[in-house]
Amino acid sequence: MKKTSNPSSVCFNQYQVALEDLRELIDRAKAKGLLETQRREIVQHFEGVHDLALETMHTYFREQGRPPFSGSRDATVEAFNEDLVDDGQGWLDMIICRIKYNPLYPGDYLGSLSDSVVKNYINLLENFERNFRAKTEK
Repeated sequence: MKKTSNPSSVCFNQYQVALEDLRELIDRAKAKGLLETQRREIVQHFEGVHDLALETMHTYFREQGRPPFSGSRDATVEAFNEDLVDDGQGWLDMIICRIKYNPLYPGDYLGSLSDSVVKNYINLLENFERNFRAKTEK
């Protein structure tokens, strides 16, 4: 892991630590057959990792002198255009799924969100880690 002190590197380092924690949580839950009982914990960790990914994107683009984005969707689209994110639709689906999980909306989305984290979103987050590292270590 390359260590520098610019703000996007600091955000990215925090992201990597949180992503590793999420990976370990998912792996432990799978190994022990506890995916069902650890749904809430998986979702909470996922939300933190996703927030750090978005903060890393915002900070990275701010360092490049770009104007602030109006929200996570705009940052995600820009990250896709910059090859930081290789599945733009998957990332937009992640945002929509998080919005649906918000307790202000009716429905129980905990199960579907945790399933999506384990089956899909962890891969998207890992790809962002790989892409961001490759882009910033050039």
